[in-house]
Amino acid sequence: MHVEEKYTAKTWPEAPERGTLEAKNKFLGFWFFLGGETVLFASLFATYLALKDSAVAKEIFGLELAFIMTMVLLTSSITSVYAMYHMKNFHFKKMQAWLFITVALGLVFLGLEIYEFWHYTTGLDFGYKTSAFSSAFYTLVGFHGGHVVFGLGWIIALMVRNAKRGLSLYNAPKFYVASLYWHFIDVVWVFIFTVVYLMGMV
Repeated sequence: MHVEEKYTAKTWPEAPERGTLEAKNKFLGFWFFLGGETVLFASLFATYLALKDSAVAKEIFGLELAFIMTMVLLTSSITSVYAMYHMKNFHFKKMQAWLFITVALGLVFLGLEIYEFWHYTTGLDFGYKTSAFSSAFYTLVGFHGGHVVFGLGWIIALMVRNAKRGLSLYNAPKFYVASLYWHFIDVVWVFIFTVVYLMGMV
């Protein structure tokens, strides 16, 4: 059974996310996991590009909503950086506050994505089974949306579970790895915005 030690700002290490052997093992496992995720997304991007219908893309996709979604998600990445900054400085409440903002922005992004899918399917008759191109689009973007849901669940679970525990060398690496995962989600979206929406206008 793990026993959590009590820390103060003076006793808190400079790199709490890497302070124990268990933390280092978490990082190693995370990078292996991320490698598999990268390969999976690469295959989805390749499938999308192979099935892309440029004429339909120009007619269906719009940059306005996609740009707003991008700004929301990139802002959430910045707020998670602030959260980790406060984690490293042993400011638990400030870390939780910035993580709450990160979660709120992530939920806004999900709401906009759901609206986008609803608009395409009901307003433009561009559903999942409309064509091979539409299936590739919804699979790629929807798969990313699923990762956003998972990331939000991960962060919320950490916040709720540790709300009364405060920071320790046991949970600090967990917060940090969740933040790294959130950055990965943001990076993937930047590629989606570029490949799907920007290139769709060309």
